Amino acid sequence: MDPFLTSRIVTDILGGLTNGVSFGMVALSLVLIWRSTGVLNFAQGAMPMFATYVGFALLSYHFGYWACVVACIIAGLLIGGLTERLLVRGLYGKPEINPIVVMVGFLIVLEAVAAAIWSSTPRSIPSPFSSIHWQLAGKPFALSPFTVYEIASALLVMAAVAALFRFTKLGLQLRASALAPEVSRLLGVRVGRLLTLGWMLSTVVGVITTILVASNFFTGLTPQVMDGIFAYGFIAAAIGGLESPVGAIIAGVVLGVVNQFVTDYVNQNAVIIIALAILIVSLMIRPSGVFTKSTQRRV
Repeated sequence: MDPFLTSRIVTDILGGLTNGVSFGMVALSLVLIWRSTGVLNFAQGAMPMFATYVGFALLSYHFGYWACVVACIIAGLLIGGLTERLLVRGLYGKPEINPIVVMVGFLIVLEAVAAAIWSSTPRSIPSPFSSIHWQLAGKPFALSPFTVYEIASALLVMAAVAALFRFTKLGLQLRASALAPEVSRLLGVRVGRLLTLGWMLSTVVGVITTILVASNFFTGLTPQVMDGIFAYGFIAAAIGGLESPVGAIIAGVVLGVVNQFVTDYVNQNAVIIIALAILIVSLMIRPSGVFTKSTQRRV
């Protein structure tokens, strides 16, 4: 059993799983903001990045890792709420291209401001767990305490978001506010506050993802740290379906594993081509997403 667990195939699966949970978390944050506000946020990588810089600036004042994580989450809540109030609030009901253009511009601004304040040099973030792989029979096994922490965090966040929309009144109100704001107002729902809350929660999910990515020894924190991961997360969200939190995670993990095998057995330059091919095929088969249930509207 030990030779199999340390084999090339298992190593690729575990490596792809580690990368895939990051893709899935970004996809999950996109699903969260879509279901709660009906907007695709193309600054979903930049906003959490900026909040992570703000939170981990406390390292200079001798704060510990977990205190900085809490600060990052608080900063993410503030950035998400202010973004919705100041930038997005006036775009609801407008052509769909309007929020896309605004958020792409906001992405560029955030990355430029982060580089101006903290520079583009990768900034190391302390990891709460070791990144050294465990050993089996003297051979490295492609899991470490940090990767287990990363996977467990993704599963916990996924379960929390799925439970929010499936089992809570708040989740129902968030969805209703996005789909039918006028009707929701007539029923006494505070639509404005819920739309703001949706952006805040989505940014927090992105912050957790950014912290996990930036805590990786090989990555560090940079203004562009989430750009590539956001691209794969967006593909995963489209494949899984923007209505399915579980589908976002599953599609992200599958995409991560496929990318790992393509990198190892084909060519690293073919990774994005394969990912786009999977996206095109999945959208041809299920335009609304593989894990989104098709519904018929009665007339």
